Amino acid sequence: MQVSLTPVGALERRLEVAVPAQRVAGEIDQRLKNIARTARLKGFRPGKAPFVVVKQQFGSQVQSEVVTDLMRESFAAAVDQEKLRPATDPRIESVSAEAGADLRYVAVFEVLPEFKVKPVETMVLEKPDAAVTEADIDAMLETMRKQRPVFTPVEREARDTDQVVVDFEGRINGELFQGGSGKEIPFVLGAGRMLKEFEAGVRGARPGETRTVKVDFPADYGSAEVAGKSAEFTVTVGKVEEQSLPVIDEEFCQAFGVHEGGVEALRIEIRKSMERELAEAVRNRLRVQVMDALHRDNSIEVPKAMVEQQVQAMQVDMARRMGVKDASQLPSREGFEEPARRRVALGLIVGELIRAEGIKVERERVNTRLAELVAAYPNADEMRRQYLQSPDAMRQIESAALEDQLIDWIVGKATVTPKAASFGELTGFGQNSGQ
Repeated sequence: MQVSLTPVGALERRLEVAVPAQRVAGEIDQRLKNIARTARLKGFRPGKAPFVVVKQQFGSQVQSEVVTDLMRESFAAAVDQEKLRPATDPRIESVSAEAGADLRYVAVFEVLPEFKVKPVETMVLEKPDAAVTEADIDAMLETMRKQRPVFTPVEREARDTDQVVVDFEGRINGELFQGGSGKEIPFVLGAGRMLKEFEAGVRGARPGETRTVKVDFPADYGSAEVAGKSAEFTVTVGKVEEQSLPVIDEEFCQAFGVHEGGVEALRIEIRKSMERELAEAVRNRLRVQVMDALHRDNSIEVPKAMVEQQVQAMQVDMARRMGVKDASQLPSREGFEEPARRRVALGLIVGELIRAEGIKVERERVNTRLAELVAAYPNADEMRRQYLQSPDAMRQIESAALEDQLIDWIVGKATVTPKAASFGELTGFGQNSGQ
């Protein structure tokens, strides 16, 4: 096998390969003989057809298969011979595969960059120093109370935070429209569940009162049938219910899964949960700092093909989160290229560090991550079984566990200084909800 390697750019390589005609012919001949042993051809007993007939019948197909297989095998051998690390599959630019001649082809591809990661001992990191306080637990309990409000019927006008139960019927140009009517529909005034004009029309009404409410649907409303149109609703208020917060008692504790130990046991469970969330927030802050430093301190050339793959993956992910299913409506690639380039670079840097330091995934870490994932499901055992039976899912968990190990290793070698913080600052708890 003849191999000629030519650098085209910083990472692109042009590989010319020639496989001797004798090897090609020998492989074709051997495969045809194997077929001849069992071939069923009209006019001949199984396996008794003359070789020339078998060759005439299957020669073209076998030659095509042999060329494909030899290209794959010879490319792998050439890459190994030249000590190359392809970043992606090659682009085949030309193939010459005439019968009786050498198999020749040109493969163009990018290789992974060669580099050494700068010593991580030079990193300076800030580690948030925070603890879950009794005041934090009190605030969390207050949030939990707000999640389970108590509504008591009252005979007065409806105000914000009241729950009203209404019957309504809407018309556009005098005609009823789909979705424009409802019976005994509850909603909380001021919660934003209904359109502002609808809420405004109900605000101040008493139980049993009927009102006519005009609503202009926004142009971007979810239903195309009514978007940008004006409707008139007849609304009858059946109930007005005043909102209050529940007492933190045994019943309240049981509603959150604590059946023994009462309020004190509930506070203990809340503390455990908040401490887990805090630990994860601290780890994320350190992770961001570590990744920023690795990217900043190790400027490397990245394969264009890998960046393009990452851009496409990010576009598809964004489309999925937006509910877009049509591939022709993927979001523009603008804005994705730099984040994609960073992801690829960090992936290469992290991979090189893991390889150079010989860091191996710890099974205990994988099991812990798996347990945390399935704990959120009511059928945790079944979800665990499904994860274990999915090689792709387990690879993702193992990759995340390995990255955690790398972060811990780097933090252990970097200069780390504590920085005072609070649970709210690190987790965002209470930042936007008035707690």
